[in-house]
Amino acid sequence: MEVHAEVDGSGVPLAVLLKRELCNQKVEKPDILFGEANKSKKGEDFTLVMAKSHRRPGEGAGGGGGGGENAADDDTISVFAIFDGHNGSAAAIYTRENLLNNVLAAIPPNLTSEEWTAALPRALVAGFVKTDKDFQTKAARSGTTVTFVIIDGWVVTVASVGDSRCILESAEGSVYFLSADHRLDANEEEVERVTASGGEVGRINIAGGAGIGPLRCWPGGLCLSRSIGDVDVGEFIVPVPHVKQVKLSNAGGRLVIASDGVWDALRFQEALNYTRGLPAEAAANRIVKEAVTSKGLRDDTTCIVVDILPPEKLSPPLKKHGKGGIIALFRRRPSDEMSEDHMDRGCFEPDVVEEIYEEGSAMLAQRLNINYPAGNMFKLHDCAVCQLEMKPGEGISVHGNMPKHSRVDPWGGPFLCSSCQAKKEAMEGKLHSRNSQSAVEPVFK
Repeated sequence: MEVHAEVDGSGVPLAVLLKRELCNQKVEKPDILFGEANKSKKGEDFTLVMAKSHRRPGEGAGGGGGGGENAADDDTISVFAIFDGHNGSAAAIYTRENLLNNVLAAIPPNLTSEEWTAALPRALVAGFVKTDKDFQTKAARSGTTVTFVIIDGWVVTVASVGDSRCILESAEGSVYFLSADHRLDANEEEVERVTASGGEVGRINIAGGAGIGPLRCWPGGLCLSRSIGDVDVGEFIVPVPHVKQVKLSNAGGRLVIASDGVWDALRFQEALNYTRGLPAEAAANRIVKEAVTSKGLRDDTTCIVVDILPPEKLSPPLKKHGKGGIIALFRRRPSDEMSEDHMDRGCFEPDVVEEIYEEGSAMLAQRLNINYPAGNMFKLHDCAVCQLEMKPGEGISVHGNMPKHSRVDPWGGPFLCSSCQAKKEAMEGKLHSRNSQSAVEPVFK
């Protein structure tokens, strides 16, 4: 006698429905354990550590540590950041106090968890640019790198400008880069962008001899192509961050976020090796200690270690040695490479880091434009950078200067207010919004 599996009205076998239900059950949020360490040379490194922060601006989302303790877990995120200042500490302090609120203010209210995750990359771009634009009014000449990490459940989103870095070691022992290096020496594309925007790139030249030291942008002598601040260097040093968003398996992983004082002394794998078997705080202290021992205290040296652990597993994730290695390219998203039939066979394999999003372009038109349906989450007539509410017809399309043959409708949004449009044009070398100065003091980051 032939036996048929039970099916519902749609003809889908009951066993498949049950499997889907198990896979789609709400996954518990991970436990977040962290530690930080610092050795100060100039006093220009600052950190932001918040195990729980509200998703809405102004509610425990400021520059203090650990805010949001009384919020419901479903409504909280974790935020960790390093701000490595140069030419003074004003930019680093200002960014620490204002960036998170600016990012959260750029996310529309009343979104689902999935919509919030999808909106976050654009909000990070808007928040970085607004913070830089607002800091210009402070008439301070300092600048800062930023490595900014938001953890929402098992999703990790990293936005970065400058040369502080964030790496992830998954539970299986593979290592992933989650930030970009914006040193001119390490990024030929950024050199081309800076020169195309009106900057000059070269090494220090003494008495007509061969150039020495790292590549620098002139005027100012900054060796970075992206930062927040640096008012007197030039608009071609942009605050538009590289953003990478990944999803961890529920086996978890470990993040190491550190300023260049660490990475100038230790290789990525070296830093991770020093943390083996150590809890987060001890691991951060060990990395800083080894960096200073290796090169001496030449610069501010700061490290944050964050363990993302399965609930109630209060120890670092186990590493399966011999299977790891530095991985620059992520496994493709399961939705891209697996049919529905394959997904019905079971939940995704453990210990896989899934790439959700990555973009590093410095062009605001590209970074603020989000395809349908995600783009419909944002208010069309609010400035996409500063959130200024504008009347229809007042805003300037971010695509206004696109070639006529472009597929983008130049009359469509997103829109910018006049001051943010001026900022955009200045960053693209089309407008000098900062006052030119006959003599600019070198920054020498």
